Amino acid sequence: MIAPARRAAFAALVEIARGRADLDDALDRARQALSDARDVGLLREIVTGTLRWQSRLDWRLAPLSRVPLAKLDVEVLVALRMAAYQLEHLDRIPASAVVHDAVALVRAAKKSSAAGLVNAVLRALTRAAVAVPPVAPAGASRAETAAALAVSTAHPAWLIERWLGREPREVVEAWLAFDNQPPPTTLRVNPLAGASREAVAARLAADGIETTPAVSAPLGLVVTDGLVVAHQALREGFCGIQDEGSQLAALVAPVTAGARVLDVCAAPGGKTLAYAWAAGADGRVVACDVRERRLDVLRETLRRGHAGAVEVVTIDEHAPLPFAAIFDVVAVDAPCSGLGTLRRDPDIKWRRTPEDLQRFQARQVDLLTRAAAVVAPGGALVYTTCSTEPDENLDVVTRVLAAVPGFTMRRADAGPDGRILAPFVEADGCLRTHPVRHGLEGYFGAVLVRRPDGPPPAAVVQ
Repeated sequence: MIAPARRAAFAALVEIARGRADLDDALDRARQALSDARDVGLLREIVTGTLRWQSRLDWRLAPLSRVPLAKLDVEVLVALRMAAYQLEHLDRIPASAVVHDAVALVRAAKKSSAAGLVNAVLRALTRAAVAVPPVAPAGASRAETAAALAVSTAHPAWLIERWLGREPREVVEAWLAFDNQPPPTTLRVNPLAGASREAVAARLAADGIETTPAVSAPLGLVVTDGLVVAHQALREGFCGIQDEGSQLAALVAPVTAGARVLDVCAAPGGKTLAYAWAAGADGRVVACDVRERRLDVLRETLRRGHAGAVEVVTIDEHAPLPFAAIFDVVAVDAPCSGLGTLRRDPDIKWRRTPEDLQRFQARQVDLLTRAAAVVAPGGALVYTTCSTEPDENLDVVTRVLAAVPGFTMRRADAGPDGRILAPFVEADGCLRTHPVRHGLEGYFGAVLVRRPDGPPPAAVVQ
């Protein structure tokens, strides 16, 4: 009998490998088959660990397989990768059980002809000496250094080479090590539910879940022990899972009591809750997205988060926004590469290519330009991403400022939460959380202000 967590992990990894789901969606589906919290934890550990070390695992497996890995069926390759991860990283699981289940999973996937290969490769792996990855010699070129680090740290060489182009090697190596550490679960306490950080921490502690206050986010709690995903405090909306970097990015928006706020790319809704709290009962918050599935997620976040007054509007992906220029704050948390969140979402590094950055940039410029049209005179246009790449960040802001008259950039720490944000705002006025300098996922934030006497925005659909 195949262990339930390994069966669920196999299903999730196959879904991801076939491009049918991202990490979060695949885990959510796979979790439904498990009733034991320990199995849920092992599921997440196997899936994220296998994705985190994927290319390094392939490097170890390739010499042991008589068939090139690229020619193996997806199910066979997934079974080998997840077994190799368990053998090399999870020493509390007996090797015999790992190998047995890998072979059984291949048979269950109707790939019985590959069962012998899987058994032989994994047994050879259990006997093989520890392999030492290549090290770039002194004086190696940037490309050579990136190629060596790609093997040892399981990151794409093209991305490492980009980072080496703008950071010292020791910073890049620390960044890669950061990405390869399992991330903590971080919560944002929801004051809309009448919750305080201390009260939520005490409630979780009563059920054996230990937390510490986040270092910088004022409503953040970092889980240090215990499994929180099924806790009643989440289901009742007293807190939600949200990166500390994401919580800080939400504070870039200068929302004050009574403000009219438009959240353009609102799903899943974590930042929308922050805007609703800051705007207060006298404010007006409108949250938008383009796809019904994402809107369903957004509505559920708002319902659970005690933010029923927020208006939800479907928008067209390419048309002008269906609003007049009345909003004090228009927030655009743009679709991006996600390359700032590789510690939390390791599947992203295998799905992105260099060409994706320009594709994302074109969409981001278009979206931000359309959002500028509904900013009231004197209002703020806020742009945030979870990317570390300049192509998606300052380059986008620069292009929009050149194309849209009447806007100027203001420091991201000039708003009501400036004291909190100041340590993360650089000389150009933009917020950047950094994996090495701050120990946080990489987020970007910029604020563009429409001059009160500036030209009217482009025409909009009424």
